[in-house]
Amino acid sequence: MPEDKDNETLISHLEALRETLLKCFISMGLILPFAFFIAPKALNMLIKIIIGESSVMLNYFSPIEVFIIQIKLALVIDFIVCFPYIAKQIWNFLLPALYDNERKIIKSVVLISSMLFALGVLFCIFIILPWIIKFGVSFSTSNIQAVFGISNIITTALWLSVAFGFMFQMPLITYYLIKSGIISYDSVCEKRRYVIVILLFVAAILTPPDVISQIMLFIPTYCLFEAGLFFARKYNSQDKNNS
Repeated sequence: MPEDKDNETLISHLEALRETLLKCFISMGLILPFAFFIAPKALNMLIKIIIGESSVMLNYFSPIEVFIIQIKLALVIDFIVCFPYIAKQIWNFLLPALYDNERKIIKSVVLISSMLFALGVLFCIFIILPWIIKFGVSFSTSNIQAVFGISNIITTALWLSVAFGFMFQMPLITYYLIKSGIISYDSVCEKRRYVIVILLFVAAILTPPDVISQIMLFIPTYCLFEAGLFFARKYNSQDKNNS
């Protein structure tokens, strides 16, 4: 009998997971036509933000190159629009297995993580990418002209935006690792140099193979790490006073 109950429980969990994933994919399928419709306008807006005041013309080198970029952008827009609904469905799937205190923690983590991810993406699009374009154009002379391919620029923009979104999770990760007791505040402080090496390595993996992009990702990430450490220090001091 226990084995039968375990099998029934496993089957019910798998069925719930299947329904959750199905709802997520259906929602993305419903929004996808809308995403395809606004993708060209979104692409033009993104290009204007990235190029800014730089006198740069983006070029495409195959008949369907821009169309393929619009498809990629539409898929990204589709996921962003559906993300709240997808997060809600995943939350509803996980909710029954959590205790009340775990539910409160995860709620706050999900909210803060989403805000940090959005902040990282906006920081990359409005600050980092225009600066990279200006830096590249600064090497232009009367004999050397910058010619940028639209596919390379937009792909880099999307990839860097995602990378910044993930790396902006650093203060949250640092704070909750210390708060949960997995690592201690003092040990993190003592091993700052190792954190610097790890962040440089991760930045090198997530960014295109140029030093400028790596440094531009590393600097704000390390500042956010220090911010997480600052809040963890306040929690650590309060915990010591209570004990």
